[in-house]
Amino acid sequence: MEDNVMSVSDVLHNNGEKIIEWQPLALTLVEYPKGDWIGKFFAFISLSPFGIGAGFVALILFRRDLHTISFFMGILLNEILNIILKHTICEARPMVRGHLYNEYGMPSSHAQFVWFFSIYVFYFVLIRLHHINNNSIISALWRMIIVGGCLTLAVLVSIGRVYLNYHTTSQVVIGAVVGFLFATLWFTLVHRVFTPLFPQLVSLKFCEMLMLRDTTLIPNVLWFEYTTSRQEARARGRKMAALKPTQ
Repeated sequence: MEDNVMSVSDVLHNNGEKIIEWQPLALTLVEYPKGDWIGKFFAFISLSPFGIGAGFVALILFRRDLHTISFFMGILLNEILNIILKHTICEARPMVRGHLYNEYGMPSSHAQFVWFFSIYVFYFVLIRLHHINNNSIISALWRMIIVGGCLTLAVLVSIGRVYLNYHTTSQVVIGAVVGFLFATLWFTLVHRVFTPLFPQLVSLKFCEMLMLRDTTLIPNVLWFEYTTSRQEARARGRKMAALKPTQ
């Protein structure tokens, strides 16, 4: 039976054509043991950085807020730092993953990404949003949910990378530490150095053309946008009603 089976490479060889070698895109490929529901869960969790990145692109396109852009720039720099560290340390991934990945595994890029993201969100909520409705139980609750959700995601991604044998424990721990430290450094730069420059930056002609904005002095941006759009809609509704001819 096996003698009658001809592979695709054999067919290409016999026809004198060039054999095409298929290379998987390691960035998005996530595997888990067949039938392992815990592994499947961690595989889905491992895709969260891509969802976060897509969310940032959408926010920047539609909101064009300098704080969001600065946050995203930090994420990009964090990824560049991870690449530099990997090619400096040159530590391979676990042997079980050697046949899929040519890149190095120290530190874990997933762990470094999610911990940078989570710690930056923690600082943002703790420092930037501390003045918003401090006496409101609901406000304190949603801040706890946001921070708790981000930190839980970071822990799950870190555990998943070890569980699925994509990284060793040390690679994940070092990635988390680097992400934590760089998030602290980057938030400090944004909060202390960049934010005071935002008012002058948004007044530039180039930034006005891109409709970039600074929401630093607005305590609750979501509530401000909600009330402003509702008032504008009501004002336009009354104006249109006044222009209608009376019968």
